[in-house]
Amino acid sequence: MTSPESTNSLRAGMVGMGMIFDETYRPFFERTHREGLYDRRFGDVSVPLVAVATRTGTRAEAYKRAAGNAIHPFVSHAGADSVAKMLAAGVDFVCVASPDDRHFGAAKAALEAGAHVLIEKPSVLRLQELDELVELAHSKNRLAKVVYHKLLDPDHKKLRTLVHDQVLKHVNTGYCSLLEPKSISGGQFAEWIVGRNPGTYVACHYIKLIDFTFGGRLKTITATGQRGLVGPKDGPTWDSTQMRMVYEYDSGRDAAFDIHTSWVTPDNFPGYVEQEVQFRFDNGVWNGHSRKRGVELTVEGETPLKRKITVNNHYNGTFLEPWGERSQRGYGIEVLERFARELAYVKFSGAGADEPQRLAEVQALSYNDLAADRQSVAAVQALEAILERHAAGEPDCVVRVNDSHGGLTLYRPGKAEPIVLYSGRV
Repeated sequence: MTSPESTNSLRAGMVGMGMIFDETYRPFFERTHREGLYDRRFGDVSVPLVAVATRTGTRAEAYKRAAGNAIHPFVSHAGADSVAKMLAAGVDFVCVASPDDRHFGAAKAALEAGAHVLIEKPSVLRLQELDELVELAHSKNRLAKVVYHKLLDPDHKKLRTLVHDQVLKHVNTGYCSLLEPKSISGGQFAEWIVGRNPGTYVACHYIKLIDFTFGGRLKTITATGQRGLVGPKDGPTWDSTQMRMVYEYDSGRDAAFDIHTSWVTPDNFPGYVEQEVQFRFDNGVWNGHSRKRGVELTVEGETPLKRKITVNNHYNGTFLEPWGERSQRGYGIEVLERFARELAYVKFSGAGADEPQRLAEVQALSYNDLAADRQSVAAVQALEAILERHAAGEPDCVVRVNDSHGGLTLYRPGKAEPIVLYSGRV
């Protein structure tokens, strides 16, 4: 185990300790507590989790007791002022993994306190919030990054490689689907999903995959959805959503992408999460399915409820290594380590006078920097606005990007006057 006193150190703060913490941040911080980070460029760096901020403190205290020496002895702060107390403890960076409509406030407070920030997807829900965080990060000379772990999925990296190398030429259409069991909306996330939708929660992964992999200019967003299972049939809480994005490319040609999401799939579905993509190109087709990577599991009395029949060992898996060590790894954890390495590179690689140059180099990474997330956040903001109008009795709205009225403009059927959601250029 590394010691913060004997090495360079990146002191971490954590906002939110729900399911995503347990699946990805917990194994990341436990491993860095045990092993630290090392790179020839920045040497030996410890990454202690020193403070956490949650609403009640219940999960944080339970984890602290259960983890024992497996984690740095962090301080747990709870309540309305928990983020402020966590920041006062002195942290170098803050990970924000609270519900998506609470990301902005925590991230803004962290940047104002001089901390670097890593935010779970979607980073924020409005371009106005994104603008504020990006400006704040640059004025404070701090990194502001967002987690899109699906970009590190080996299948998605291979897709982007083939597109980048022009093996697959000019995307025409795309379809993405992500279905989660009822236990997600009815149990793990039940306390915060009122007024929310599964599209914002997970479609943002595919929005970013499309935007990052294929480039282009976002033109149009439409959406609809279904209600009645996790909330009233005429209320603001959605069971499932279907959205379409249209992009224009330098060739002058368009491509349409449909993204379907749901969190009301039966719990006895054979896969914990059903994820599927298809992209059609001028010269080929890419089909991907997270449940069909070649592994099926049956255990009497356990599958498909305690354990799932089709297993995704790539995102986050626990293993007994051949040499006897217990480990937890996968691209969901890898993306967090990548951020820590980027930050360590900025702070500890070479002379302090060159730090601004290293900072600019890392800020230019479009896969995770907030400044490169404009079209993804625009799509999320449009989805939220369309669903809000739908719930208010105005379905079938359309959002146009960068037209004569503004950067994001919502048009309602039968209404001549549009609603400008964002006046600046996306």
